[in-house]
Amino acid sequence: MYQIIQYIKFLFKSTNQHGVHSPFVYDLVTKCFYDKSKYAAYKDILNYKKSLLKSKAKIKVTDLGAGSQVMKQQERSVSKIAKHAGTSNKRAKLLYRLTNYFKPENVLELGTSLGIATHAISLGNNKTTITTIEGCSNTSQFSKENLKSFQVKNTHLITGNFNTEIKKLTSNNYDFIFFDGNHQKEATLTYFETLLEKANNDSVFIFDDIYWSSEMTEAWETIKKHPKVTVTMDTFFWGFVFFRKEQNKEHFTIRY
Repeated sequence: MYQIIQYIKFLFKSTNQHGVHSPFVYDLVTKCFYDKSKYAAYKDILNYKKSLLKSKAKIKVTDLGAGSQVMKQQERSVSKIAKHAGTSNKRAKLLYRLTNYFKPENVLELGTSLGIATHAISLGNNKTTITTIEGCSNTSQFSKENLKSFQVKNTHLITGNFNTEIKKLTSNNYDFIFFDGNHQKEATLTYFETLLEKANNDSVFIFDDIYWSSEMTEAWETIKKHPKVTVTMDTFFWGFVFFRKEQNKEHFTIRY
């Protein structure tokens, strides 16, 4: 019910590219978000998801974050995880376009899950180096093997608690960070503050499910107000954060 109410509010205040007066955001929306090109890589993205939906495998899942709003049992079938909790085809395609558009050198993903997003990001820029962290060891092992079977070679998968693992990261610079593993307010803000040190002027942080709960929305509002944050974009399902010092602080609500 919370998400439904928030979505109605979002529809009233959101706009498309015609309500955007920032050249940077206008280009991002028109050339990436609303790009209608039929990329060859989309077939690979759909095939990856199809393979998971057809899988007969089961995983004993350890939830270190907020857990699933749909699946409460510990042993879950891969097909159900892919259907209910995995990145949708529409969002996987957008991740592909985003990495194709920004061409980040170093990507960090918090929450590998079944690797749907990881796979899409790797296709978007095969020159990028992806570090992805998964808290559940069984899920991590499954995804590591699955990504390997789809010839994903530019990804390093780490198994462990985000709090511990992000402190061990050797790179001091990430151009693209996808936060998709723990939908709790305090945890999200902790990861944000910790990884701020590894952002540069052109970095983009993407927060998944900013309307997951009132707590997650509070975390999103706090992030928007941070002095280092200049541009933010709310697409309802994702929140985008930029640190471009050459831009005035501004918030956009974009219908996608």
